[in-house]
Amino acid sequence: MIDLSVEARSLLATLGVADDALTGDLPVRSPVNGQEIARVATATRQMACDGIASAHAAFQAWRLVPAPRRGELVRLLGEELRAGKSALGRLVSIEAGKSPSEGLGEVQEMIDICDFAVGLSRQLHGLTIATERPDHRMMETWHPLGVTGVISAFNFPVAVWSWNAALALVCGNPVVWKPSEKTPLTALACQALFHRAAARFAASGTAVPDGLSVLLTGGRAVGEILVDHPDVKLVSATGSTDMGRAVGQRLAARFARAILELGGNNAAIVTPSADLELALRGVAFAAMGTAGQRCTTLRRLFVHDAIYDGFVARLKSAYATVTVGSPLEEGNLVGPLIDAAAMDRMQRALESARALGGVVTGGHREGAADWPDAYYVRPALVEMPEQAGPVLDETFAPILYVMKYSDFDRAVALQNAVPQGLSSAVFTTDLRQAERFLSAAGSDCGIANVNIGTSGAEIGGAFGGEKETGGGRESGSDAWKGYMRRATNTINYGTTLPLAQGVSFDIG
Repeated sequence: MIDLSVEARSLLATLGVADDALTGDLPVRSPVNGQEIARVATATRQMACDGIASAHAAFQAWRLVPAPRRGELVRLLGEELRAGKSALGRLVSIEAGKSPSEGLGEVQEMIDICDFAVGLSRQLHGLTIATERPDHRMMETWHPLGVTGVISAFNFPVAVWSWNAALALVCGNPVVWKPSEKTPLTALACQALFHRAAARFAASGTAVPDGLSVLLTGGRAVGEILVDHPDVKLVSATGSTDMGRAVGQRLAARFARAILELGGNNAAIVTPSADLELALRGVAFAAMGTAGQRCTTLRRLFVHDAIYDGFVARLKSAYATVTVGSPLEEGNLVGPLIDAAAMDRMQRALESARALGGVVTGGHREGAADWPDAYYVRPALVEMPEQAGPVLDETFAPILYVMKYSDFDRAVALQNAVPQGLSSAVFTTDLRQAERFLSAAGSDCGIANVNIGTSGAEIGGAFGGEKETGGGRESGSDAWKGYMRRATNTINYGTTLPLAQGVSFDIG
């Protein structure tokens, strides 16, 4: 077995992480072969509180730095990410089990959001609003909000932090990050790259306050400290719906803000007019990419009965022949599940589907002799008689439930008839169907695509979903407003005091 701990430590050293950071009580295992590749220290309550206090102190200074100047720090972070792309991408592959192209792609996403945020730093604009009072001007101003907490998941161990951190920093906010306890090494690497950027920024003439970027490694208890601390004004949390429900309630209890990116039981519809070659590729990647461990993974597929047999037969062939194995070996498209618990959840879902009449193709473990401590599975295609049981839930594994439909509006209704509302897609060349799918009467998801799959969102658009997906938005568009507070300002430049709505109050 290849010793991935040696390579991981070498990559971390290249990225600026000291070897003494790789000791502690929290074991880190690579899903590639199940090997323990390092240990990190779990933050104590005192360490967490001290880190948040440091971030709160940093806020007092950072909020006063002009936004374009704050953007310069993010520009330098983007440069450090470019320089470290190869090493960080490889580390993502080792720690999260992604293919090399997906590992590098995740780092490229970080670079892209830094570029976006640099431009944004000169566009944090408000409105000038017409006022009914003469000699008055009304406008809105956007101000930094405060300490931003980020709780990220294992499947995108660094990109989700960057979506939040790049925007929060240009908006004037420090960031406190609690990464997944399954992928803390990539977080250590990101923190080291941030410190490199900060040193260059300080050398250019603007001080970087201590606590501008804080990393807290550990499990749920550390995340709870972040959620409950009164100095953390916003928490962006990515994970399960159950996690989000608990986080949302605790934040609401103290009137803090939440950006919740939760479950995604995503669906696609393949219509008779679809370009079937395009649809086949789009469905296959969306369903099997990252071993089904994306929040935007395609989990439900509705195929028109006129094309069902032929299309599903070709899809089954793709499922039977797709290469499953170590993502570090060239040519493997499907890598491992993150751990044994993920494997168990997948098998329980398949058993539930079979009990409801589902016909399962694939879904079995592979490579156990070569990787007894890693969990590789053949992606599962499950033909279901109806949308019921496990089809209504998100199982974070490569399971695609396939169902027939005959009426387009009925297919859209079925797509919407689940608690989650993240991503959706339709494959069609019928303009009316495409537009209806995107209309208020169509998909109820935060992401609705035509002739592409459900996964692979770009940073330029706001990312997030509706219903039990949480309703939060990260990354592009106007998601920056979530990291700032709005003030409405009225300026009287006249010599009288007219009141709004014609109110009269004459005291002399």
